[in-house]
Amino acid sequence: MNINVEVLCNIAKQAGNVIMEIYNGEHVIEFKEDKSPLTAADKASHKIIVSELKKYYPQIPVLSEEGKNIPYNIRKEWNCFFLVDPLDGTKEFIKRNGEFTVNIALIIDRATVMGVVYIPVRDKIYWGTQDGGAFMQEGTIEPKSICIRQPDPEKGLTVVMSRSHPSPELDEYLQTIKIAEAISVGSSLKFCVVAEGKADLYPRLGPTMEWDTGAGQAIVCAAGGKVVKLDGYPLEYNKENLLNPDFIVNCNMPLF
Repeated sequence: MNINVEVLCNIAKQAGNVIMEIYNGEHVIEFKEDKSPLTAADKASHKIIVSELKKYYPQIPVLSEEGKNIPYNIRKEWNCFFLVDPLDGTKEFIKRNGEFTVNIALIIDRATVMGVVYIPVRDKIYWGTQDGGAFMQEGTIEPKSICIRQPDPEKGLTVVMSRSHPSPELDEYLQTIKIAEAISVGSSLKFCVVAEGKADLYPRLGPTMEWDTGAGQAIVCAAGGKVVKLDGYPLEYNKENLLNPDFIVNCNMPLF
């Protein structure tokens, strides 16, 4: 199957352009059934991404946060699909701090093998493929290959964590490691910070959904890192329950 990551990057940028039109104007905030916020930007981005993916790859199904109500008895037959978060970091979008992203991942046999994360405010994009490595490009600057850095627990770790979703479990875990610096970032940017070697560790001990992690995990793994559950095995996708377990990014050291 020939999926062109450049096509996915272009689709993410198209979605980002529409998001920015709304971001720079007046936008109405609604709330989903779980009380999480939803904006016109989420809906517009979803519409563009799904439409464009269907145009280029009509045979591949799409699972998007804004179109997630696909019964498992249908999804379980998918061995290949696109996993999309049309606007990851809606809370950051509403706060207008710029830390929101467009995420597109390709899932094959329950593993993420290709991912794109686009930051509309900065016109900055990350991508990674299972066999082709990981890259970052800002604006029209030449793309740059990125890779994780090797942590040195003796000197202390640079840890990146969620800006909007702290948890008592995370606080407890952080007491067990030596921290040199802590960085708070929104959305899937946390994966990207690790992938380009600006942080050593991203522990997520709190709820996330599959569309929150698919693209970021692909990029981290393409950059030489790991995204593992607390049992040491990689996150899996297309589960009956789309909620992720706790996980740690780039854990090249004992978990606990």
